[in-house]
Amino acid sequence: MAPIQLGVLASGRGSNLGALLEAEAAGTLYAHVALVLSDRPEAAALRRARDRGVAARLIDPESRRARLAPEVEARYVEALQAHQVDWVVLAGFFRIVGSILLNAYADRVLNIHPSLLPSFPGLDAQGQALAHGVRISGCTVHLVEAAVDAGPILAQAAVPVEDGDSVESLSERILVQEHRLLVETVDRIARRGFIRDGRRVRWNREPA
Repeated sequence: MAPIQLGVLASGRGSNLGALLEAEAAGTLYAHVALVLSDRPEAAALRRARDRGVAARLIDPESRRARLAPEVEARYVEALQAHQVDWVVLAGFFRIVGSILLNAYADRVLNIHPSLLPSFPGLDAQGQALAHGVRISGCTVHLVEAAVDAGPILAQAAVPVEDGDSVESLSERILVQEHRLLVETVDRIARRGFIRDGRRVRWNREPA
C-alpha cells in the first residue's frame, strides 16, 4: 500500500502544512504532500512548501468573495488531479469550496477548524468561544461538505480555556493541538481508512 498523496490548500502562514511536512520528513506520516495551492501571493505556506521542495502554486481568484467561483475552483481541481492527489486538506484556507471540488474528491476533503464543532463554526471561532464563556474549547478535523464546517467529524481535541485568555493566547494553545490532531488523523486515514454511515464515521480495525 503506497502512501496517500496530499494536496494542501492554505492561505496564510501554513503552520498546519508545516506540521504535515515535518511529520512526513520524520517518517511518522504515511502520506506525501504532493502539492500546495494558495489563493494569496503573500501566503507563507507557498514559501514553506518550496523550501521543502514541494510543488507550490498560486491560483488567484482575483476576487474578494469568500466562495470560489466555479471557473476558479475548476482550476484548483485541474492542478490537484495533474499531481495525482488522493486527498485534499484545507489547512487555513480562507475560501469556501463548492461542488466542483467536493464532487471531484467526494469524502476526501478534510478541514481543520479551531473549535469543538458543531459549536462555533465559521470565522473567529476562538473569539466566539470566549464571548460565550465556555470553559473547554479545542479543534476538530472533519470531512468537508457544502455547508460551512458542517461535515462529519473525524477527530477532536479539547483545550481548556484559562482565566484571562485572549483570542491570541487561546489560539496559540489550540494551534498546538491542531498540528498534532491533523497529522494523526491523516496518518490514520492513510493506514486504516474509514467507513462513513451518514454523519458518523467508523474507523476500520485493520490497515486499509
